[in-house]
Amino acid sequence: MSRNELLRLVFAQIFLHTTMTGLRLAAPLLALSLGYSAGAVGALIALFALSQIFLAIPAGKYADHHGVRRPMGFAVLAAGLAMVLATALPSIPVLCIAAMLTGASAGITVIVLQRHIGRAATSNAERKQFFSWLAIAPAVSNFLGPFGVGLLIDHAGLVSGDLQAFRISFAVLAVLPLITWLLVMHVRELPYEPYDPKAAPTHAWDLLRSANFRYILFVNWLQSASWDIHTFLVPILGYERGLSASTIGTILGAFAIAAALIRMALPMISSRYSEKRVIATSCIITVLVFAIYPMVTHAAEMIVCAIVLGASLGCVQPMIMSLLTQVTPANRQGEALGIRLMFINASSFFMPMVAGSFGALIGVGAVFWVVAGIVAAGTPVVRKIQAVDHPLEDSTATAPEQPPKS
Repeated sequence: MSRNELLRLVFAQIFLHTTMTGLRLAAPLLALSLGYSAGAVGALIALFALSQIFLAIPAGKYADHHGVRRPMGFAVLAAGLAMVLATALPSIPVLCIAAMLTGASAGITVIVLQRHIGRAATSNAERKQFFSWLAIAPAVSNFLGPFGVGLLIDHAGLVSGDLQAFRISFAVLAVLPLITWLLVMHVRELPYEPYDPKAAPTHAWDLLRSANFRYILFVNWLQSASWDIHTFLVPILGYERGLSASTIGTILGAFAIAAALIRMALPMISSRYSEKRVIATSCIITVLVFAIYPMVTHAAEMIVCAIVLGASLGCVQPMIMSLLTQVTPANRQGEALGIRLMFINASSFFMPMVAGSFGALIGVGAVFWVVAGIVAAGTPVVRKIQAVDHPLEDSTATAPEQPPKS
């Protein structure tokens, strides 16, 4: 894969993922301004992950058979439709639909692009570099979406935070999926892995028989849940402390910038430290930051916590993807990525509702401490992962005359 093609895929994910992250900030702020409770806001946030729970494995299998362009076409269509609906009818029922559509499009994009670059790599070292570069995309979009939408909500309307400001924000987000399509429409499809017609049918759940696979999924869940709960709780915590939408967006933006910057340094980090060491260090830092977060009271202090946490969590996903690809057969990587996404999005669906309910019961600050305890208890599992150090299987071993499906 050429550098230009890799950069096109990175920017394609940035633009589509920004659509989702921008809506993920605007939707709860609109709900809060209409008087909805923290529990209701948690349910709204959870809908961003609901569709991915059911679509992740089918999307992975679809990508295994159809490559990049066709599934990306569905993703772009879903995201664009979601934002057009939100612009025309900015109400809570429509935002619930938009949340599911943009969540689905973001999930499909993650599976398709991760599978594509994983198969395009010719060595383990190159694979880690590719995943490190692609991992920059969600980190950048996690900054652009909240920060940009926060500014629009505060300044685009006649009055800060009025309905017109939200409409303008949604209209701007509606343009971004079109840019994604322009970037992926000419991507070069890779040859497809052959399937033995005499082989017994396989099921996605067969992959869970591997203890390595289960350990990797569990550690990935710890990190993903920490990321999601931070993203959900910071707007509520900021709202309780009287912070403006742009200030809340800046805090989440600082988190995203730190995650993006650490991922730029990952090729150098991964050449010196193993995946397990990077993940274990991240878990320890995450525990410490979540324990401290409830005790800070000013926006500047929250920004510092967000930066440290962003750097900690930001370095994990490429390491997880490297380990996952190593322990998965080449012709089933789409399924493996789908299972991973299904699990973490099942968590993303339930955790905001659970965190919102517990936040209403015991306080938002106490939820941070609960998460710190859970991550601390799960960190020893990292030691059980058995990393595989071998060259990738030949991912181009197909008959040359077989045309790619598109």
